[in-house]
Amino acid sequence: MRGLLKLIIGLVALVGLLVGADRIAVGVAQDEAADKLAGSGVISGRPTVRIDGFPFLTQAVAGRFDSVRLSGEGVTVSDGREQVPLRSFSVRLSGVEVGSNYRSATVHSGSGSGVVSYADVARLVSGGEQIELSYAGPGTVKATVGGVPIGQGNVHSKGNTITADGFQLGALGSLLNGAANGVLGPRSFTLTNLPAGLGLQSATPQQDGLKLSFQGSDVKLIG
Repeated sequence: MRGLLKLIIGLVALVGLLVGADRIAVGVAQDEAADKLAGSGVISGRPTVRIDGFPFLTQAVAGRFDSVRLSGEGVTVSDGREQVPLRSFSVRLSGVEVGSNYRSATVHSGSGSGVVSYADVARLVSGGEQIELSYAGPGTVKATVGGVPIGQGNVHSKGNTITADGFQLGALGSLLNGAANGVLGPRSFTLTNLPAGLGLQSATPQQDGLKLSFQGSDVKLIG
């Protein structure tokens, strides 16, 4: 009986050591993956990387990870002219396959989101005017130019291009229609640098900014 107890204690201790080694290995791998992504050009800034699934070591030996999550507040998006921060950034990558020595990585599918503040959206759509944007309800934003309320417009996207158009003038905007015509036309921008090689799925106005949703498949992440 005493021998059996010692065996059980030994097995428990061994499992504990293996689990501890696995968690140490995944922590090191996550830090290294963050460094590689930061230097790869597919994402700006250094994201936080979380490799899901247990055990990690069997996935590492197979060279395929079922789920990898990226997050962080240092990620940005750009239209090639302006670079703006992407808040609350979070992406999940499924089916991540890595090559020898982790020099390459491809993703079967990925999706995620992030928020661009209205002040930064205004920088992207501005044609030189002092435009201010704010939330006006589902699918719409309010526009103010030079301190004058202009009206509400719809926000939609096609590919990686986001457009605000169809502005409906308020009373003051109608009085200033002649002077305001130059800022009531469609305003759009195309994002040229989206994180992790994903494409833009949608752009949705919400209280704290424009929520961008990303999606992609068969994406080359590194290499």
